Amino acid sequence: MISLTVEKRENLGKKIASARTVGMLPAVVYGPKQKSTPIILSRKEFEHIFKEVGESSVIELKGLDVPLQVLIYDVDYDPVTSVVRHVDFYATEKGAKVQVAVPIIFIGESPAIKSGASLVKVLHEIEIEAEATKIPHDITVDISILKNIEDQIRVGDITFGTGVKPVTEPEEVVILVQEIKEEVIDTPDMDAIAVEKKGKEEEENKEEDTPVK
Repeated sequence: MISLTVEKRENLGKKIASARTVGMLPAVVYGPKQKSTPIILSRKEFEHIFKEVGESSVIELKGLDVPLQVLIYDVDYDPVTSVVRHVDFYATEKGAKVQVAVPIIFIGESPAIKSGASLVKVLHEIEIEAEATKIPHDITVDISILKNIEDQIRVGDITFGTGVKPVTEPEEVVILVQEIKEEVIDTPDMDAIAVEKKGKEEEENKEEDTPVK
């Protein structure tokens, strides 16, 4: 299991800004049986692990009174620099089930593409329920079974691992095959325009030739 080294953040107060400038990241960990505890850790180490595991994998926090198994619950970014500035960790109970959204990974090649169709990815993640240690890093969907127009894969068509139950409705479409429709561009009728223009010119000439009384 991937681990992060943290330490309790006590009486840091206004020094949080200074801590951020030297690469430290303030955070908090809490859970059903875990008192909310302010902590601090290396931002570089966190970003590296977050990029690798995302929000759906369990990691272990080391450096507190006891090691804690947690999920990355919320990540707050600076609106100007997009740098991570705070993290919430959710401490899981041993044996308790949690609900998380797990990203979908599409594999294989759809024969429908060769016939000129397109694939529409409707969902990019599926919410599941499982014990923290059984949460998959991602959900694999093989698109090679999509052969014809209007073929689709629904949540109910996917096989999940032991102990993993989808929360997203089974009828939800994950991906489908759609016919590519050529865009019809309205082109002006040049002959009609020429006739209209000629008619206007004749009308203008007629008005000019009419004697003024």
